Amino acid sequence: MLLTFAMFYGFVSGRARVEIISLLTVTAIALGLYMFPLPGQAPTDGLKLAFEGFGHYALVTICALMVLGRGLVTTGALQPVSRLLTRVWRYNQQVGLIITLLLAFAMSMMVNDTPVLVLMIPIMAAIAANGGLPASRTLIPINSAVLIGGMSTTIGTSTNLLVVSIAGDMGMPPIGVFYFTPIVLAAAVIALPFIWLVMPRLLPDNSVAAGHEPRRFSALLRPGENSAVHSLSRAELEARLPAGIDLFGTVGHDGRLLVSATPAALEETMRVLDATAAPAWLMERLNLGYSQSGEDLNVVELAVARDSGLMGKGVQNANLAELYNIAILGVHRAQRPWLGVLSAEATVDNCFDEGDIILAVGTSANIRQMALAENVLILEGAKEMPRSAKAPLALAIMAAAIVPASIGLAPIAISALGGAIAMLVTGCVRVDRVGRALSAQVILLVAASIAIGRVVLESGAATWLSELLAIGLQHLPPAGVLAAVMLFVTLLTNFASNTTAAAVGTPIAFSLGQQLGIPVEPLVLAVLFGCNLCYATPVAYQTNMLIMSAGDYHFSDYTRTGFPLVVLMIVTLSTLLVVRYGLY
Repeated sequence: MLLTFAMFYGFVSGRARVEIISLLTVTAIALGLYMFPLPGQAPTDGLKLAFEGFGHYALVTICALMVLGRGLVTTGALQPVSRLLTRVWRYNQQVGLIITLLLAFAMSMMVNDTPVLVLMIPIMAAIAANGGLPASRTLIPINSAVLIGGMSTTIGTSTNLLVVSIAGDMGMPPIGVFYFTPIVLAAAVIALPFIWLVMPRLLPDNSVAAGHEPRRFSALLRPGENSAVHSLSRAELEARLPAGIDLFGTVGHDGRLLVSATPAALEETMRVLDATAAPAWLMERLNLGYSQSGEDLNVVELAVARDSGLMGKGVQNANLAELYNIAILGVHRAQRPWLGVLSAEATVDNCFDEGDIILAVGTSANIRQMALAENVLILEGAKEMPRSAKAPLALAIMAAAIVPASIGLAPIAISALGGAIAMLVTGCVRVDRVGRALSAQVILLVAASIAIGRVVLESGAATWLSELLAIGLQHLPPAGVLAAVMLFVTLLTNFASNTTAAAVGTPIAFSLGQQLGIPVEPLVLAVLFGCNLCYATPVAYQTNMLIMSAGDYHFSDYTRTGFPLVVLMIVTLSTLLVVRYGLY
């Protein structure tokens, strides 16, 4: 118990990195159990317990799900859904958030929590990139909505099924899929306003560019033959343009548009208007080379140095397309920002100057070759262009991984691992880029939490706590007993694991019911609900850990937002159980 509290104090205090604390915890368990083995065990058994988290199915599942999510991102498979939600978010961010929360809540009632969140993470990242709330302010609220939705049916989470099956083995009548759904829906009515209106305000903006305006690039857009540009008036055209772009006029008889835009707005405008910022023949050549070689196209920002070979050259006579197979999308004039908004010639023909930033697209190898030859600096933040040709395949793989797990045909660990392998084999995720999908922080945190959960269970700490609980509840009214059981299980699920909480809490509920003369069913439901109140720590449930790297969260972010929600849910659910079963 002292080791457990020390680990979580280290996480909450933030005085050391999560990875360091996780490794120290695993080391302390391994060394302690090697020198002082548990009764009836050899020293090597302690080593196995300490390190088995690195090969645990939960860790394999989380890593596989990260690879699946990466496949959806790199192929742009969820862009249509994100664009639809983005329209709602642009209309009103608060409306967009509540619709997203309700959608996540509804899906998790019938689909396992983890696949639902895997689908939502890249969507929310795309919405954040397109002007929505930062992902760090939406992922924890969405995760909370998913967890409450999963609590509402017996098939919502594997933990619910575990509690119901243990209770059935001990003699309780079977519980239907929607038996306790009305109770959870009533609690959700109380909890969702807090998740919607308060939680985002308690979370930091962890986006990379927080507080910084993105650069604006002058670009010349070339509409395709079927583009709507040819039939729209200036006012109609401006109405269609996304936020972050300014239109300065049309150029020539082919409807070319001179614009100033952020990279994200430029990308969205090209999609909406069916236009390209580089000659169409060049983009076709780049896409053909990508499809043949399989090497990703990257959109990068290149800074022109004083002794660069591009000094004194313009977009056209730099010959980057012929020399390096690179296309220039736009130019940010560092020292002459007024250039590029006066005429098309300013964008196309003006010479590059020191400090100018070029927005270019090409393969990473070609870009590195050009940067070395022309002495330009590749700035951080390169963005891979989606492999849109593989988007249908990525969606099919994700569906094949999620559906069997959702309807109980296969464990999520097996289906997710099979899906991750399929993503790698088909090229939706490149093998050499797998490291970008995985988070070392999450991997070490999962391994340490599994080890500490096993120690809490096998050392007898969980049993010791349950005995103390039974002694202390003898003189409480039924309502107090329900709340105390739910609180006890909630502490277990947040500091050990929900499976440990279910395995320990369900027998305790039966024992307490028999000793105190309270119906067993509401006590079992108190255990089931408590197992799902895993909001206060990232190690409480695998969905909490999935969003940790995506939102760049710290341990304290979970505690700050999750603790009030846990208190609110315990009070609400306990009250509803008392009313439902007449335990006054």
